[in-house]
Amino acid sequence: MSKQKDEKVKSIINGDKEISIRIDKLCKDYKMFCGNKDRLIETIFPFMKRHQTFSAMKNLDLEVRKGEVLGVLGKNGAGKSTLLKMITGVVTPTDGKIQVNGKISSLLELGTAFNMELTGEENIYQHGQVMGLSKEEIEKRKPEIIEFADIGDHLYQPVKTYSSGMFARLAFACAINVDPDILIVDEVLSVGDMAFQLKCFKKFEQFKKKGKTILFVTHSINDVLRNCTRTIIIDKGKKIFDGTVKDGVEKYKKMIVGIEAEEKKETVTQNKKETKKQNSQELWKSRFNENPDVITYGNGAAEVIDYGMFDLEDNFTTMIENDKEIVLKSKVLFHEDVRDPIFTMTLKDFKGLEICGTNTVIEKVMTGEFKKGDIAITEFKQIFNVAPGKYTLSFSCTHFNHRGDLEALDRKYDALLVEVLSVKEMVGLLKINSEVNVTKIPANN
Repeated sequence: MSKQKDEKVKSIINGDKEISIRIDKLCKDYKMFCGNKDRLIETIFPFMKRHQTFSAMKNLDLEVRKGEVLGVLGKNGAGKSTLLKMITGVVTPTDGKIQVNGKISSLLELGTAFNMELTGEENIYQHGQVMGLSKEEIEKRKPEIIEFADIGDHLYQPVKTYSSGMFARLAFACAINVDPDILIVDEVLSVGDMAFQLKCFKKFEQFKKKGKTILFVTHSINDVLRNCTRTIIIDKGKKIFDGTVKDGVEKYKKMIVGIEAEEKKETVTQNKKETKKQNSQELWKSRFNENPDVITYGNGAAEVIDYGMFDLEDNFTTMIENDKEIVLKSKVLFHEDVRDPIFTMTLKDFKGLEICGTNTVIEKVMTGEFKKGDIAITEFKQIFNVAPGKYTLSFSCTHFNHRGDLEALDRKYDALLVEVLSVKEMVGLLKINSEVNVTKIPANN
C-alpha cells in the first residue's frame, strides 16, 4: 500500500473515532399477514406471497458524534423505538448498515435480562454477564447498584415477588451502572417515586458531564429541551429533520397540530386570508388532545362550542411554554338572550386541583348583551408561570341572574389535555424569576 493510501486510511480511522454511531440506508420491513392460515401457507410454499409489507424504517442515514445527546422525536408509531432496537441489536435490519464504536447500555425494556425465579442479587450477576462484564467487574459495581436501587432486604427475595416499582428500580440500577460509552434511553427516566427519579436524572447528568454519547427518546419535550444538544424527528420511518433542539421542538409542535401538513398543501399563490377562511370552517378543538371524559353541565342558555390554544401569530399550538405568551380562545353560542355573560378559563392539574384561572369579571371586562344566535369569541392572553407537567384546561360561560345568583350557562371542565414546558429547572408549583447574588466572606476576616 502506498504512503498516500496509508494516510487516507489513517484519516478515515481518526475521523471514525469521533463518531459513536453511523447509520447508512437503514431499512426495516415487517410482513403483515391477515391470519395464521396465510402465514402457514407462505411458510410451506415461499413462492406464494400471502402478506403485505409494512416499512417501519425507510433509508435512514444518521451520524452521532461522541459526547452528543441526541433527542429523537416523533409521533407514536413513527419508528423511534424500532431505530433504537436495531442499534442495540434487539431487532435485525432488513437492509442498511449500522456501525457502533463503544459499549452500549440500553434502557429500552427494563429487566428483559432478568430471571423472575432468581433473587435480585442473583439477577445483578446475570445482567452483568449479559452485558459482558467479568465476575470481578460485577463485584466492583455491585455495591453501587444495590445502593442505587435501594430496595432493602427485597434484594434477596425472588424478583417475581417484587412490585412493579421495585422491579423497575433494580432493573434501572443494573442498566445504568455499567459505565457504557453509549447510553440509549427510551421513555424510562421516570420510573419509581420522585426521590428515585431524582437519582435517575442525576445519573443522567453525570453521563452528560463525562462526555458519554446519549440517544434519548421521549414524549416529554421538557426533557428534550433540558437535556439534548441536537434533535432529529422521525415520521413514518423517515428522518424529516436533523438540527438544533429549538428548531426541532418547534417543528414537532407544528406536526402535532397538523400545521406542517397544511403548509405542504398550500401553494405559493395562496394568501393568509384564504387560509384563515378555510380554517374557520374547522373546529379549533379538533386540533388538540381533547378529554373524552370532559365534564359538561349548565342550564343550556349558552353553549361553549369550541376552544383552543394559539401563539401570538394565531397559529395552533399544543404546548404551553411557561416563559412565553399564549392565547387561549373560547367560542360560545347563545341559545337565549343573555345580559353580561361571564367567560372563564381554568388550568387544573390531573388530580383536579385548580392551579390558576381567570374570567371577564376578575379582569374587569364588560361583555354587554348577547341575543339568541350570537357567538362570543373570548381571548385570554397571558403567560402561565407554573411548573412543567400535564394539566387540563376548562372553559365556561356563566352569569348572575336577576336574583343575583351565579348561574352556569355551560361549563366544559377538563376539556383539553395540555402540557406545560420549561427550559429552566424549577422548585414547586410556580415559576419565579429570581436574581441571585453570592458574596464570599473569607475566613480570615
